[in-house]
Amino acid sequence: MTSGIQFDADAIRKLADILRETDLTEIELSEKDSRIRVARIIPVAPAAPPQYYAQPPMPMAQMPMAPLAATPVADAEADPAALDLKHPGLVTSPMVGVAYLSPEPGAAPFITLGAKVSQGQTVLLIEAMKTFNQIKATRSGTVTRILVEAGTPVEYGEPLVLVE
Repeated sequence: MTSGIQFDADAIRKLADILRETDLTEIELSEKDSRIRVARIIPVAPAAPPQYYAQPPMPMAQMPMAPLAATPVADAEADPAALDLKHPGLVTSPMVGVAYLSPEPGAAPFITLGAKVSQGQTVLLIEAMKTFNQIKATRSGTVTRILVEAGTPVEYGEPLVLVE
């Protein structure tokens, strides 16, 4: 506003009301030698609070492990879907969880390809709800396929190991 010019306070209030009603940030009117500009400062909204997603705490067995190359995984070309799910030596997951091939990070795995196992011997662990469950061989024989990698999620009934 320039000095020496009289402005109508009611007109300014009406312009301010128009700003609020229309969600505009500024209005400017010019007439002959006068000019009225009404602007409002919109406060910057505080940053949205950070989004947090629930993630279960990392279990001890999921701490950094040996490189995956050292993890025994059977026959990379073998298709688990082609397995006979009624094979007597097929060990399947009895629950949903995360499979681990060794008792703790850096430890030797329970089994390796070609290893001899006895019926009832622990072949891997499945962690479910912070509990580590031992998964045992269904029969004695030789481990011919390991169908999961350490630290991978498994589903109920998913093939894990084949003992022949």
